[in-house]
Order: sequence, then structure tokens, then C-alpha cells
Amino acid sequence: MMLTLRRALEGVLLVLCSSLCLPAGAEQLVRVGSVYFPPYVLKQEQGKVDRGLLPQLLDALNQAQNEYRFVAVPTSLPRRYRDFEQGRIDMAIFENPQWGWQKVAHTAVDMGLEDAEVFVARAETGRDQSYFTTLQGKRLALYSGYHYAFAGFNAEPRFLAQNFNAKLTYSHDSNLSMLLRGRAEIALVTRSYLSDFLARHRETASQYLVSTRTDQTYHHYALLRPQAPISAQALSALLQTLRSSGQLADIFGRHQIAVMPVAADSSVATGGAD
Repeated sequence: MMLTLRRALEGVLLVLCSSLCLPAGAEQLVRVGSVYFPPYVLKQEQGKVDRGLLPQLLDALNQAQNEYRFVAVPTSLPRRYRDFEQGRIDMAIFENPQWGWQKVAHTAVDMGLEDAEVFVARAETGRDQSYFTTLQGKRLALYSGYHYAFAGFNAEPRFLAQNFNAKLTYSHDSNLSMLLRGRAEIALVTRSYLSDFLARHRETASQYLVSTRTDQTYHHYALLRPQAPISAQALSALLQTLRSSGQLADIFGRHQIAVMPVAADSSVATGGAD
């Protein structure tokens, strides 16, 4: 009887020890907002994110350490601000602090990834780079919810339609197709997306004229909410590990996303609410 009781007590102690004696920071969950943003996020169905560059980056971050577990949480362009403030996501990624985050408390971590927004038109005889000098009088095909530099980062649909004769959609493919069908004169797409699109549509690639002018060249930032389980310094260090090992270049380089060095004293910037 005593032996049985002793073994039972030992079992209870073992369970308690296994649950209480783990390292304090083991496998802290970091929820990363996943917004449809090709080629960064290509597919979101039934609460899962299974294609694009974001899943590859999160896999690399998880394999590089065992203190945090990064998981993608689907959200949308307009909803991501509320999800961030309400704590549904801990991190907004592939962002720029100018894209509507000025009044949202956050800490910004420079990811050292550089992409750009370029202008695209239908290629025609006699049409050259001077066609992109002005947008006045041209019908634009834009992605709804995106912040464009030429519009002062104002993403309001009515503003864009009234001031820039813009048609807004939720498909880059549709916007580019509108050029060939004569329904728009200029579309704006990210350089990374365009690279992927032209590779998938080689038969029509020669029908597009791509500007050397960019609407904006930007660094991607990861934005952390104040109560995020990972600090800006820790995230910056993890990204530096992937940068030094060549993993960031392996993931992003083939999509014409430049992997840039990040200075130790400038990789973390603090934002806040007004």
C-alpha cells in the first residue's frame, strides 16, 4: 500500500516538475499577421497560410531557435490595424510605418528587405519611358487598400478615384490584364510581384512596358505591438542570423527583393499613438 502511494506521489511530482521546471521563455507563441500580398502571401484558405514568402520566413525563424514559435494568423489590409491593437496579432510584417500606422503604438524593426512599386503600361510602338513622366489624363489600375507615394499615401478609394481616375481592384493579375484589354493605361505593382507574374506569363511578357521610375522604394519593417512576447532586439538579432547565414537571400533574392545590411544602431525605431 505504501509503495503504491509512494509511486503515485512520484508520478504527480514528475508531472508537476515537467510543467513547472521548463525554461520560462520556452516556445513563446508569436502571432504574425498574414495579409494577402503576393508574392509574400499567395493563398489563405480555411485559416491557413500555405504559400508565399511569409511561410518560408516563419519556418526559417522557427528552425533558427527554440524560444519562440512564429505562426501566421490570417487578417486583411483594413482589419490588420484593429487586430494589432486588440492583440489578435503580435506582429505586422512586410510593413512600412507610413502605411497608416502613425497613430498605432508599435516598435518598428527594419528587416533589411527592399522592394519597390513600379509603373506598368501596355507596350506600343513609339511608347517609351517618357510615358510614365506624368499620370495626368491616364486611367490607373490600383490595388484597393495599398498606400501609394504618388497619392501621398492616401489609400481612400474615393480620393484615388476622384483625383487620379483610378479603378481599384483586389487582384494584381486583373490590373495587369486591364492594360492589355485597354481598360486602363497604367497599373502599379510591386517589383517582386511583377517578376513573378512575368515568369508565369511568358507568352505576354513582351506586351508590357515597365517603368524605370519607381513610385516608392521602401524597406520592409516588422511592427511589434507593445505587449508582444518577443522584443525588437531579439527579433532583430534573429533576422541578422538569417541574413548572415544567407537564408534571407535564398528566400527573397529570386523575387528581386534586395537583402540589405542593417546598422545595429538603426534597425529598431519606436512608434507611438498620438
